Amino acid sequence: MSLEIAQSHAWNLARTLMTCIVVVRIADHLFGVVESREFDGDAASIIHEYDPFAR
Repeated sequence: MSLEIAQSHAWNLARTLMTCIVVVRIADHLFGVVESREFDGDAASIIHEYDPFAR
């Protein structure tokens, strides 16, 4: 999925589920969205973390 779509889905999931969501780089132009506590990959692959409780 593109970065723009991944970011949109991540923000929506974070606000809907009220949990931290991260956008991760899977390949050169491929991104994924996963719940922060479920992510066990390389921390360097994290593009952004969406925290619904952050001000």
